[in-house]
Amino acid sequence: MFTQRIGIDLGTANVLVFIKGKGIVVREPSVVAIAPKENKVLAVGAQAKSMLGRTPGSIQVVRPMRAGVIADYLVTEAMLRHFIQRVGGPFRLGQPEVIVSIPAGATPVEKRAVREAAEAAGARKPAHLVPEPLAAALGAEMPVHLPQGNMVVDLGGGRAESAIISMYGIVVSESVRVAGDSIDDAIAAYVKRRHNLVIGDRTAEEIKIEIGSALPIDDLCMEVRGRDQITGLPRTVTVHSKEITTAISDSLNTILAMVKTVLERTPPELVADVIDQGIVLTGGGALLRNIEKFLSQETGVPCQAAEEPMNCVARGAGLALEHLDLIKRNLPTEEESLAASY
Repeated sequence: MFTQRIGIDLGTANVLVFIKGKGIVVREPSVVAIAPKENKVLAVGAQAKSMLGRTPGSIQVVRPMRAGVIADYLVTEAMLRHFIQRVGGPFRLGQPEVIVSIPAGATPVEKRAVREAAEAAGARKPAHLVPEPLAAALGAEMPVHLPQGNMVVDLGGGRAESAIISMYGIVVSESVRVAGDSIDDAIAAYVKRRHNLVIGDRTAEEIKIEIGSALPIDDLCMEVRGRDQITGLPRTVTVHSKEITTAISDSLNTILAMVKTVLERTPPELVADVIDQGIVLTGGGALLRNIEKFLSQETGVPCQAAEEPMNCVARGAGLALEHLDLIKRNLPTEEESLAASY
């Protein structure tokens, strides 16, 4: 019997769904709008994100994922059900086989929550889990099947992770809860402190995309609109790229320290491979200007962003499902998750 096989990147900022032969079929923000009094989901994804900060008290707009793990189980389950039903269509036969990416640093309880949410949302039991760095490396087409060191740095929305992968296994990994959302928060805090201007999360993200850079550059600036902290009235200021580089420096240094920790803990033979092959960056954070140059200058190891870095984890999850027999020793079994939760 034909069974649909789905790879899901369950991220803090976005959910991506991959189906073999079709590629990425869903790319939506991890946002859900609910009406608590009616216990009803009103919108999911981009439609829900457009409501952020613009709804009455009777409607709540929720981000159910925090730092790559579930913060609100019921809302996450509803979001997953929406996306699984969407890709399955109205005439789906049977339950799909689903594999979901999880942070390498997730606890057994967090892993169990993701597994149970996927199964409750309509996935065939047992739902499979794959560590995000391994999925990212597979999606970036790194030779993880070979006995050599492959270093990947996955810069997501809520968490950044780095890992050395060899023969479908993670040799060394490190994770920090500093990534895209933390950078947005740092930008908003800087604009408030430096310009006395209060801006929202969406505006901070727009600033990061438009003029953000890991290294100082001279020729970028943009007008930013917000509420004056003193008068309370709307105001527009001009923000320059060098200011944003200063604002995000602490977050980038935390990520750099994580990368250095992984390199320090890596066996010498694998470090030699990493120097030859370089570091591959995946996730939305890999799109930040000059992030490759910043990491390369500070570590002495060549860095490059993967092709379509935001798609790597979802695509790699789908590939992991196709080669589950080869990498299942690195995936937590249902029995292990249950035992660890007691």
